[in-house]
Amino acid sequence: MTARKPSRRTPAPAPEPVVVPPSAQPVTTEITKDAAATRSTEAAAPASDTPPPVKRARTKRDTTATSATPATTATPAPAAGAKPAGAKGGAAETKAAGPQPVRTKAVRTKAVRTKAVRAKATEATAVRTDVAGTESARAEAAADAGSTGTGSTGTGSTGARSTGARSTGAGSSRAEAPAPLQAANVSEAAGSGPGGDGPVPGAAAPAPGAASAVDRAPSPADATANGAPPRPRRGGGSKDALPATALDDADRWRLLAGEHHAPHDVLGAHPASGGVAVRVLRPFAHAVTVLTEGLRAELQSDGDGLFSGVLPMPEVPDAYRLLITYDDGESEAEDPYRFLPTLGELDLHLIGEGRHEELWKALGAQPMERQGVAGTRFTVWAPDARGVRVAGDFNFWDGTGFPMRSLGSTGVWELFLPGVGEGARYKYDICRPDGSHTLRADPMARQAEVPPATASVVTASHHVWQDADWMAHRGDRPVHEAPFSVYEVHLPSWRPGLGYRQLAAQLPAYVSELGFTHVELMPVSEHPFGGSWGYQVTGFYAPTSRLGSPDDFRFLVDSLHAAGIGVLMDWVPAHFPRDEWALAEFDGRQLYEHPDPSRAAHPDWGTLEFDYGRTEVRNFLVANATYWCEEFHIDGLRVDAVASMLYLDYSREDGQWSPNEFGGRENLDAVAFLQEMNATVYRRNPGVVTIAEESTAWDGVTRPTDQGGLGFGLKWNMGWMHDSLVYVSKEPIHRKYHHHEMTFSMVYAYSENYVLPISHDEVVHGKQALVSKMPGDWWQRRANHRAYLGFMWAHPGKQLLFMGQEFAQGAEWSEGHGPDWWLLDETYEASGDHRGVRSLVTDLNGVYNALPALWQRDTDPGGFSWIDGGAAEDNAFSFVRYDADGSPLIAVSHFSPVVRHDYRIGVPDGAEAWVEVLNTDAARYGGGDIRNEEPLKPEVVPAHGRDTSIALTLPPLATVWLRPA
Repeated sequence: MTARKPSRRTPAPAPEPVVVPPSAQPVTTEITKDAAATRSTEAAAPASDTPPPVKRARTKRDTTATSATPATTATPAPAAGAKPAGAKGGAAETKAAGPQPVRTKAVRTKAVRTKAVRAKATEATAVRTDVAGTESARAEAAADAGSTGTGSTGTGSTGARSTGARSTGAGSSRAEAPAPLQAANVSEAAGSGPGGDGPVPGAAAPAPGAASAVDRAPSPADATANGAPPRPRRGGGSKDALPATALDDADRWRLLAGEHHAPHDVLGAHPASGGVAVRVLRPFAHAVTVLTEGLRAELQSDGDGLFSGVLPMPEVPDAYRLLITYDDGESEAEDPYRFLPTLGELDLHLIGEGRHEELWKALGAQPMERQGVAGTRFTVWAPDARGVRVAGDFNFWDGTGFPMRSLGSTGVWELFLPGVGEGARYKYDICRPDGSHTLRADPMARQAEVPPATASVVTASHHVWQDADWMAHRGDRPVHEAPFSVYEVHLPSWRPGLGYRQLAAQLPAYVSELGFTHVELMPVSEHPFGGSWGYQVTGFYAPTSRLGSPDDFRFLVDSLHAAGIGVLMDWVPAHFPRDEWALAEFDGRQLYEHPDPSRAAHPDWGTLEFDYGRTEVRNFLVANATYWCEEFHIDGLRVDAVASMLYLDYSREDGQWSPNEFGGRENLDAVAFLQEMNATVYRRNPGVVTIAEESTAWDGVTRPTDQGGLGFGLKWNMGWMHDSLVYVSKEPIHRKYHHHEMTFSMVYAYSENYVLPISHDEVVHGKQALVSKMPGDWWQRRANHRAYLGFMWAHPGKQLLFMGQEFAQGAEWSEGHGPDWWLLDETYEASGDHRGVRSLVTDLNGVYNALPALWQRDTDPGGFSWIDGGAAEDNAFSFVRYDADGSPLIAVSHFSPVVRHDYRIGVPDGAEAWVEVLNTDAARYGGGDIRNEEPLKPEVVPAHGRDTSIALTLPPLATVWLRPA
């Protein structure tokens, strides 16, 4: 039937202008007088945005009309008086027809056509002429028009789709990708595939994790500047799919440009007049068919990868699938836009308040089953983004077809992708506030690609923990009242080439043999440069993938617990690097970093400091601390660079910083963050300890938060480390002038709960290994090394020793080969010297663990007393340690290379005799074996303010421990 003519008294309304991207503009079928006048000129000019038509073989399907019409609103016919393009002279004019959507019956090319049909055929010919500008194109357009059916839309099409060409509604030539899609492809690599389920022939996937910014997509204003935009192109469909209401121009724009905040509102299945409307965005697909129980309906192409149609169904089906046709075949997939949100109101409320203590369960990539379908939920916090899409190896790194929805005012974006599972690599394609795009790794990723690749990886844990007994009892005794000696390990270089599981077969046994109670592992969190300590973190929730998977790391922790060894890790909440694929200006503006550039830029390391005053950022870090303790059973966090967080003027000159609200230099936001972090970790994880690397005299680092302190359990005693190393580096003849360097630590020893660290920082960058800091010949350096370790283990506080120092390695640490294990090889003639030092460390830990006097009252001034702290001329230090029952242990350290016979010291009353329990000069340690073999009986000879005393022999450069017989 022909369209009913409108009354002459009521002119047909002019069509509303449509704003679409220039590259996505379909050709219009409305021909005006001006268009007719310039047709020949346009036909001669080459088309810039639309490729020439592809000739295709006619099939039965091509020549058989269907009952489905293009899924747009009715397009008005040309206004009265307009001459159709291609008509001769004063050809008959067509009258404007009002929109009356009706179903049309199939007509064949030889059927009698009405005047309106002939006009439409002529218009179709003009369209082809505009596109191709050649006689052959006009001939093919005229042939195509012969199979056109009548209808109120004025652009009836057969819906035919030839192999290798995407239907556009104005012919069968395949349209180019829209500008937003083309721009998005720039961000990964040439050859990025489509956002669908099938591969693109000839398109190679980019290097995994490649990232760069994406240019700004064209704006609606750009389209308007190029002239009145045409209506969307329409294509073929199935006999079961009725026309759907055209997508609003603004929605279409935002979808294609990656700026839509609510794609689920326009994509997927929704109730509509006459049935259920389904709309799908699948770039580069030729056709999309909806499959549901009792129905198979092909949707109609709207151009640019959009397909839509109305299914004759009374309600939205509980489940349906999509059959998607690409160049090389078909694939079935679930529609991501049929699923309800995966985050509830409580999660969103806690995120908005910055109080979600299990943030890793709400954000990031989480494999799960949703409405009976397996897939992965992607959620990311990007409050300043105009839009976010998911790109990955499952869609050829083109996120055009997978826009995420914004969940309210929290800034969280979410999308459940069915069929995406563990091992999938992904990033977020973020549309910045200025319209440009950037590909970013997931801040909450639980696994990352092996560097230098930078993509995030979907993962889930399948490890079955075997440490239930350890976890149940690790908090039985407070850490400051328990033995605590730490072996610090740089995992990648301890045994170069070993992964987490291989390390699990060697590291626990080695540490157990040495007698350490804990290991401190570094670097654990993912970071860009493998030769570093790992302090520029890019994956705060991902164990570094250089050594294996997250479950492999869990296996290592489990193995250490099985050996009775606690696990500490280095944790770095002070700053993060500027890598463009990580956290820096994550969504186009300062998000994780402070908005004030003077506070955001770290002056020493070229990194960015966190904005601790922003609740969501603080939540990100607090949850990260609990994440490691709960998901990986970490027993403690050693927090790096605390001093740089606490002071606004840290490494800044006058004029480079601004005081706080009270006029001080303290960073009050950082103080509040550290208090919250410590309180949360201790509340949720009994038995865990937090340790501050804080190098200043900040008051109350280990004081409880309810008493105004920062709430750490322990603090590195950087002052003791510095002062004592200065002393032992001096020649013995000069040490008497630096005697106070060894005694000053006792002035403040009980102001905090301390760890005495000989850490990684002291054996690199020209500082030399511990034994190489000592003066004298090789024998004297080793003797000094042993004596110093004996003094360190007896001094109040816990102990930490970096790997390689336990056997007196002379070279600095190297990330390339790690400790010089060959020094322990029996075929090396001096191996006995190094084996002796390692035996000493084993015995130090053995005696230390066995005698509570050395650890039980580390934080109690009553657990220590000097015997003689002023023997500067002798280079000697003597003191007593007491346990909770008052049982004593005497330690005497002698840093002169001479033997002192009958060296008298005052001793506590009550002991009948004193015996050596450890002597660092023993032959088995490589010393001269000058010992006190017989018990030493107290004499009633006053000395050092005590009524009784003993006379002992002091070996050269040695420490001696004595206990009651």
